[in-house]
Amino acid sequence: MQTVFSIRTSGQGLYEFTRSVSAWLAEEQAQGGLLTLFVRHTSCSLLIQENADPDVQTDLKAYFERLVPDTNHPSMGYLVHTHEGPDDMPAHIKASVLPVSLSIPVSRGQMVLGTWQGIYVFEHRTRPHHRQVAAHFLRDRA
Repeated sequence: MQTVFSIRTSGQGLYEFTRSVSAWLAEEQAQGGLLTLFVRHTSCSLLIQENADPDVQTDLKAYFERLVPDTNHPSMGYLVHTHEGPDDMPAHIKASVLPVSLSIPVSRGQMVLGTWQGIYVFEHRTRPHHRQVAAHFLRDRA
């Protein structure tokens, strides 16, 4: 089974779409198997992260902004790819060190996530975007 999830972002930050994935698995009557998610863009990432305290997402965003600032920051003067805006090349760098695909086991129709875990698109660009995450569910062989 395959589908594509569309996630609209409004700038840098984490956007949870766990419920959409759970609903799709339920609709498809998925039982046991392996779910693979793949984001189809080079300037955002996928994360499994805590979804109980929003401060976690705030701190992650702040950490990565500090780790890889925009190209107009003095420390980033060595970057060459700057014609798509000061946030573009830093977004590519972040996406190169963070995951762009995830594998999640599914048992009895439910993703085997921890109590406080959610699935997120981590948007690295400043402008709003429409992101696509391809999903593939492979059933266990019975």
